[in-house]
Amino acid sequence: MALEKLYSKKLSKKSASSATQQFLDVAEVKDDTIVLKSGALRAILAVSAINYDLKSTDEQEAIISQYQNFLNSLDFPVQILIVSRKINMEKYMDFIEVKEKEQSNELLKLQISEYKNFINQLVSVSNIMDKDFYIIVPFAPIENEEKGFLKNIFSIFSAKNNAITKIENFETYKNQLFQRLDHITAGLTGIGLRLANLKTQELIELLYNSYNPAVFTPNDMVNVEDLDIK
Repeated sequence: MALEKLYSKKLSKKSASSATQQFLDVAEVKDDTIVLKSGALRAILAVSAINYDLKSTDEQEAIISQYQNFLNSLDFPVQILIVSRKINMEKYMDFIEVKEKEQSNELLKLQISEYKNFINQLVSVSNIMDKDFYIIVPFAPIENEEKGFLKNIFSIFSAKNNAITKIENFETYKNQLFQRLDHITAGLTGIGLRLANLKTQELIELLYNSYNPAVFTPNDMVNVEDLDIK
């Protein structure tokens, strides 16, 4: 699925409605992968967090050691992405107000009202941020650029075969990419982390929200805890 919806309000003075897509490396998103214009693939793992500070000294040392072993086991590059966004508290505040109105016990109703006022004051004086953690895993096939004259001629008359070859190559590359995901999942699960491969729709939402921060609402993105964690 091409990302036609990714637009920028102002990319240049000459054209305020120029599409962002022409400035991106993303060609399409399909089969739970991001396909770049170069033909390379990307997959993204959503990663849960652990409270490192609450661990004992022995547990902290074990986590560091296991993470070091995981990094040493990688024979391909990875990118760690941390997305920080201000939490939208509107729906939560609406939920509290509904509970306050439904409460028949006056004491509990008063406590809910005080709690609501506390949250309002807290939000007004500080930015409550939500952090999501992702691991971006790449796979770039080695392309054979040595094409002879006869090969170029025959390729003109074999468009159907070329299309089939591209599909077969994509499946092969995707399988190799997903093998990398399995390796990362196995390595980080032992540390106590939970990981989930973002599906096609979740990848599109992440890309759209990343390039359109002005229209982003936190409720649009699936929470990491709600994903199908392995």
